Amino acid sequence: MAYLGELISIGVAFSWTATALLSEFGSKRLGNLTLNVLRMALALVFSLVLFGVVTGNPLPPGASAEACGWMLLSGVVGYVIGDFCLFQCYIIIGSRYGQLFMTLAPLSAALMAWVTLGQRMTAMSVVAMLVTLFGIGISVLGRGEHHKVSLRLPLNGVLFAIGAALCQGVGLVLSKIGMDHYEPVADMPAWLVPFSANFFRCVAGIIGFGLLLYFREGFAPLREAMHDRKGLTAATATTIFGPFVGVGFSLMAVQYTAAGIASTLMAMTPIIILLPSYWLFHEKITWRAVLGAVISVFGVSLFFLG
Repeated sequence: MAYLGELISIGVAFSWTATALLSEFGSKRLGNLTLNVLRMALALVFSLVLFGVVTGNPLPPGASAEACGWMLLSGVVGYVIGDFCLFQCYIIIGSRYGQLFMTLAPLSAALMAWVTLGQRMTAMSVVAMLVTLFGIGISVLGRGEHHKVSLRLPLNGVLFAIGAALCQGVGLVLSKIGMDHYEPVADMPAWLVPFSANFFRCVAGIIGFGLLLYFREGFAPLREAMHDRKGLTAATATTIFGPFVGVGFSLMAVQYTAAGIASTLMAMTPIIILLPSYWLFHEKITWRAVLGAVISVFGVSLFFLG
């Protein structure tokens, strides 16, 4: 099917919009670590069911030792570190601004691919990076009381958002390397490889988040969350749209189209999220927000023209 990878990427952008909104609600209700432990556990359950239905074996097929290692590393970087930062920034600055900063993720992926895979960087790449940063700046910078330019958001929230974007980009490249080490298995459909790869990322995620939760808060918040119907609903929906469908299909998109094109289309979330944020959280939509989001996504697209 023509443009299959592009269509999947656009679907992922909508999926991540839903994930961002649900995650903001869930993080504020259950807490960052508790929500992430639930997400990883549910994603593993969904994956086991998927493998059982499709292959008759609940365990993921085709993963070599090298593939497992790369995917586990990708899970530590992309999920444990990256999602911790992302959900923390949702609590501090909200999902709309968090997703705006996530336009830096494709740039991070390209830089990582340049370092590890030898993919070239051009002058257009530098221009595109500046355009993306300019778009983010329009949205988050304004005139201050004592300075001509000041940050309109809490600095710690911005730092968490930048950290999340960097980790997501690096995690995507590590996933790509891991999938390149998968061994062909008879009767295994190609579309199942990303879900198999994501299984190992979730294993790393639940171990990492479980340890963080235990040493920081203990498991009491997790036990309380099991009796919170709204919180569990948010966690389940976040899992479906995020680490199961969203991430699985994002890895699939990379298989069917160039990583740059897929990343650009998936980066449209900051534009898509504007109206839902207004409807759900009553966040005012300003010309700065719209212009900044559009310029940032345009910058991402320029990056992959070079």
